Amino acid sequence: MSTKSKVAVIGLGNIGKVVASNLVKSNREVIVASKKLEDANTLATQLGKLAKATDVKSAIKEADVVVLSVWYNTIQELFKQYATELQGKIIIDPSNPIAPDGNGGFKKIIGSNESAGQILKGLQPAGSKFVKALGSLGAGSLASAAFQNPTNVLFYTTDEKSLTNTIEELITNVGLDPVNLGGIDQSIRMEVFGELHEFGALGKPVTREEFNQSAKS
Repeated sequence: MSTKSKVAVIGLGNIGKVVASNLVKSNREVIVASKKLEDANTLATQLGKLAKATDVKSAIKEADVVVLSVWYNTIQELFKQYATELQGKIIIDPSNPIAPDGNGGFKKIIGSNESAGQILKGLQPAGSKFVKALGSLGAGSLASAAFQNPTNVLFYTTDEKSLTNTIEELITNVGLDPVNLGGIDQSIRMEVFGELHEFGALGKPVTREEFNQSAKS
């Protein structure tokens, strides 16, 4: 990714905060935005001079890469609300289609054989480019597993082959080793309960060597 490419993180929950923080650790500038501007201002102050806070609309307009670190249903709302602003942008979707199950855990809110990635890909604003990434680890692991030696992997999928360098540099800047699973039709594998999600069959962060070994078994 060119040093001139601007990254915006929209939504400053656990995942959004970690992504923004990790980018700053890699000396990347980042725009942070939330529905409450004061939350963005607070985080930007904590992260220092490489972080800039603004409102959601301005962040999308200014950025080249937009990380929508919000709930699955909220992404659908943002697609409608900011369809014009998202034209020409690279959209990164870390969401998982889940909700509390009432028993302290989570349940899937779409069909068992459906993926958030495929559904949202079908709803993406015209002229945008869609990537599923940054959601195959929980926020705690996204923080603790980053910048380790050997490096832990982070999976991504996209139908946009031209974005490979951009996305892999971004994931590297987040402190992880990017692994391309292929097109968006593979995204179910890296969503919650999937074979390659921390809260699925994968079970924990893994290095590329560990991933390759498990793929052979």
